[in-house]
Amino acid sequence: MALIVKTSQLPKSGKGLFTTKPIKKGAKIIEYRGEIIDWKEYTRRVERNEDGYLFFINKKRCIDAYPTPQYKARYANDAEGLSQVKGFKNNSDYEIEGDKCFIVATRDIKAGEEIFVDYSKDYWDCIRYNISIGRHPAH
Repeated sequence: MALIVKTSQLPKSGKGLFTTKPIKKGAKIIEYRGEIIDWKEYTRRVERNEDGYLFFINKKRCIDAYPTPQYKARYANDAEGLSQVKGFKNNSDYEIEGDKCFIVATRDIKAGEEIFVDYSKDYWDCIRYNISIGRHPAH
């Protein structure tokens, strides 16, 4: 895949992940990579408000993309999160295969489109709660 990182089309979302070539529905777009940590370290990072790029696979394997900005998957935003824009919908999902996680297209994606992936309702409920108590998300 030919993927580039540039300013997201979603307000206050920072950078976004875009494709320069068409992607077919069902195609693996990119692997979600980062530092591999266990559940204990995952929970420590959550307590320190360092959980903006954490992905849980299992208790022995979690991925933290925060310290690894060279891996582009971390820049995929959720079109159905806090900064929604009319007309933008998620076009991909996270899929776990063994001990790896991939972003996979849920529909055909045109060249030039931003990759939007569903972070999950639980993720956004947690972010909204943190905002309500004055704890700001990491990204």
